[in-house]
Amino acid sequence: MKKSRRKDPRPKPLKRQRDVLCDVMLSAGACETWLTLVELSRVTHYGEASISAQLRHLRKPQYGAFVVEKRQREAAEVLCGVEHGQVWEYRLSHAVRLAATSPMGPKDEGSLGAALAVC
Repeated sequence: MKKSRRKDPRPKPLKRQRDVLCDVMLSAGACETWLTLVELSRVTHYGEASISAQLRHLRKPQYGAFVVEKRQREAAEVLCGVEHGQVWEYRLSHAVRLAATSPMGPKDEGSLGAALAVC
């Protein structure tokens, strides 16, 4: 009698930390919400230093060239003594980059040979 092979479903690949952070930040950005490193840490369960490093990576072209905005949070909005000193909050959005037009394309007066492209 021939043995039948059991087909086990392959485990789904785990999302990278950078991908999880990108999803969370883009969702927050859609709601026009700014998040601190502490808030991101609570949502994603990753360390604050690691989240900060991943935010730097998301600015790089090979990881999406996202725009990472940073601003200081108002003192009144800081949570009950959990955060001390200056508190920075972040927002992620898609980049608006310059895309070069072809050298053979139409030329307008005053054209710099570049056009805006929304990613």
